[in-house]
Amino acid sequence: MASLLQGFEEVKLVKPLGKTVMTITDSAVRFNKATAEALGFPTFVKVLINDRTKQIAVTPATTKADNAIKFSKAEGKQTASISIKDATVVSAIAPYFTLEEAPEGEIAYVSVAGTPYQGDKVVIFNVADATPGTMKRRGRKKAA
Repeated sequence: MASLLQGFEEVKLVKPLGKTVMTITDSAVRFNKATAEALGFPTFVKVLINDRTKQIAVTPATTKADNAIKFSKAEGKQTASISIKDATVVSAIAPYFTLEEAPEGEIAYVSVAGTPYQGDKVVIFNVADATPGTMKRRGRKKAA
């Protein structure tokens, strides 16, 4: 039997990751679910900025780590994107991006696709890859 299967390789059942995306608005930095998945759905992360290379990285952190920010729910529980509204994080990242003027009732944003390095548990976003846009304001609908 072993000789029949010589040279065969097992099919590895790893589903491909979706695109990791960071979206910046004037009040929040949002990471999509694929980013949480790439990092292994960490409860806390650190946001790192490399000013020289104009890159922003996100990596898992422990609860007690300095500068750790609450991030993801457990796998299966994290259903939506993750918004970090911490003013310090938003004001640290914002200067790297230019938000365009948005029409009335819309929000300007910049989105950046990231590169996940799953072995190192880090996702790196290049500021140069940012794409600006505007979106309709979301929020609670007014009762009719």
